[in-house]
Amino acid sequence: MQHERTVSLREGKLRLACVADTHSNPHPRTRELLTALAPDAILHGGDIGDLAVLEELAQVAPVHAVRGNIDERANELPDGLTLHLKSGDDTVLTMLLMHIVVAGPRVRKEAALLAHEAGARMIVCGHSHVPFIGRDKGLTVFNPGSIGPRRMRLPIVFGVLEIAEGKLSLRHVDCETGQDWTP
Repeated sequence: MQHERTVSLREGKLRLACVADTHSNPHPRTRELLTALAPDAILHGGDIGDLAVLEELAQVAPVHAVRGNIDERANELPDGLTLHLKSGDDTVLTMLLMHIVVAGPRVRKEAALLAHEAGARMIVCGHSHVPFIGRDKGLTVFNPGSIGPRRMRLPIVFGVLEIAEGKLSLRHVDCETGQDWTP
């Protein structure tokens, strides 16, 4: 099941917080950090767990979410969501929000096909818990990492997508320090 939504830029600017893999237990600083960020919307790339997590996030900003592989009971959520980021009548960027997208650094064939069919140039995803920014098959891929319980030695991070002055920027924020995270 795939859906479409429009997110509007305000005065040519947009800030999206991108989260994934909360597994019912987002990091305790999540709300504080997201509130300070003041995003226009929050994208959740799946593996939500308890759907109350989405209600909590919605107290910060509107939430757009997709179902992850642990979200069997979340039938109301789509497997994929096409987001059209618009400034007035002009589409600035079309992106696909989906849970399982990459195998290592490569975009899976079915994800690339869905993105291209939707006219998307970018995919925001989850699943691996690994924060990642890359390009493959003509698509920018942004995995915000996980804000849920730590897995192995991976960081607990979320992503920030910003559009300003016609430019797109992507970064990760460490939930433990509140600072930008780089590998």
